Amino acid sequence: MKFNFRPTPQLLLAAFALAFASLASMPVRAANAVTLTVTAVAKKGTPPPIKKEDIQVFEGKERVQTTDWRRGENLYLAILIDDSIDYQAASQWNELKAFIAAQPQNSYVAVAYGRNGAAMVAQDFTQDHALAAKALRIPLGNGGAFSSPYLAVQDWLKRWPSTAGDHRSSIILISSGIDYFRGGFDPIDPDLDSTIERAQKENVNLWTIYYPGAGHVSRGYFRVFNAQANLSRLSEETGAESYYLAFDRPVTLGPYFEEIQEHLNNQYLLTFASGGGGKKGKFERARVATEIPGVEFLTPSEVFLPPSQ
Repeated sequence: MKFNFRPTPQLLLAAFALAFASLASMPVRAANAVTLTVTAVAKKGTPPPIKKEDIQVFEGKERVQTTDWRRGENLYLAILIDDSIDYQAASQWNELKAFIAAQPQNSYVAVAYGRNGAAMVAQDFTQDHALAAKALRIPLGNGGAFSSPYLAVQDWLKRWPSTAGDHRSSIILISSGIDYFRGGFDPIDPDLDSTIERAQKENVNLWTIYYPGAGHVSRGYFRVFNAQANLSRLSEETGAESYYLAFDRPVTLGPYFEEIQEHLNNQYLLTFASGGGGKKGKFERARVATEIPGVEFLTPSEVFLPPSQ
């Protein structure tokens, strides 16, 4: 017996609807997906919750598809203290301890000191925030004079735990910004660009706090001006902010930590479908925008596009 089956328009429509619903329920995974941390900032007060449909993402000049937008609940937070800063900075460690103690339980905190171009880890990442706070000590001052904050950051990033895109990562660098290892007289530090690129590859935000170095050699106007400019660029190009009070020693570090905490509380992990980075991968400018009034985003100046798959 032969049957001639001709589906009705209603049956075809139902089949298409079922197929579309099945696809919509599947997680979106791009072949060349890129994830970066985005910090929402409001011109006044705290930014409102932001949804995936509220944002637009641009890779270079082209708008690209947002495949995921979520709160970054977990955080790797590193405190890196330049050992060449004035030892009097330790008088404000109570404010730093309070900041560490205020971190939520899903934050992993570590403490290290930058010396001789390396990050000397005093306490590795831990959820025991009291243990991390105990690792704070007085900076060596003149005894740490061969330090380079940029090489110390790079050294730590080489040993950074793999988070596979499911964590946010931040470093708070407390430093004069002066590179004694290289001499510190160049307007742009020779290791600045490579440090920024390394942080962008690892999706690490670098918040910097200026504190004067020990001794008179670190107080020269042009040297300090250039050092602060380098710290500022290090932060801005990794999606963070830099804090300083002219060339003076800050009276208190508390307001800086409060603002950093506000930023950490309003971060998202953004994943977008990239056009790919060719055979070797490449850096590309990325921009995140929204039409929500009074809200803007802190993002890295560039993101690393992995080799095309």
